[in-house]
Amino acid sequence: MAWKFSDLFGGGSREDEPGEAVLYQGFSIRPAPRQDSGHWLTAGVISKTFDDGETKEHHYIRAETHGGKSDAEDFSIIKGKQIVDEFGDRMFEGRGTVKSPPQDP
Repeated sequence: MAWKFSDLFGGGSREDEPGEAVLYQGFSIRPAPRQDSGHWLTAGVISKTFDDGETKEHHYIRAETHGGKSDAEDFSIIKGKQIVDEFGDRMFEGRGTVKSPPQDP
């Protein structure tokens, strides 16, 4: 019986670990597909460190499914690049906030 000490305390398998990050246009895209009902979902984290030293992250998950983790990682990187191309730094703005229109004096 082969097991690791971390398995005793609910540690995840290597399949649960995120993939290797890819740099793209100043952003880091880390694939992190999730297993769901025997398939892998497209998911990942896009991060960027700004000039003031602050690092911001954007987590994404999509409905596309894949038969294997490697395919899901590859597609997660493609999807992350699409998000960067479409939104750029704006993906970090106003998440969860609503801006009110200006008030008349």
